[in-house]
Amino acid sequence: MLPQDLVSHARLRYLGTSAQKTRLVVNLIRGRDVGEALSTLRFTRKAVASEIAGLLNSAVANAHQKRQDIDVDRLFVHTAFVDGGPSQKRIQPAPMGRAFRILKRTCHVTIGLGERRAQSVRRHPCRP
Repeated sequence: MLPQDLVSHARLRYLGTSAQKTRLVVNLIRGRDVGEALSTLRFTRKAVASEIAGLLNSAVANAHQKRQDIDVDRLFVHTAFVDGGPSQKRIQPAPMGRAFRILKRTCHVTIGLGERRAQSVRRHPCRP
């Protein structure tokens, strides 16, 4: 269940990578600003990083579609989690007529964006 204070969210279902490998990348961007998260994903040397970047761009587009006056610079990754999806069962031939089972794992990724509140400028008490 997603929190109610989200600006927007996006889901990527049946991603053809295991949940464990995807969580390594998603943990890098949780809590970061959108621009910082996109640059982190761009330079991450994992194959799933480009898929997560596309999902993050989709969440930003959803926020812009939902509210036209949204400031993209104030958006941040509020929630990001990975759930396991169904596994495809495949057979790998083995010696002497045997067969090994291969599990091709999938996962579901959800990213929710929040909006940072405008921080008021605090002045030093000694300076006018």
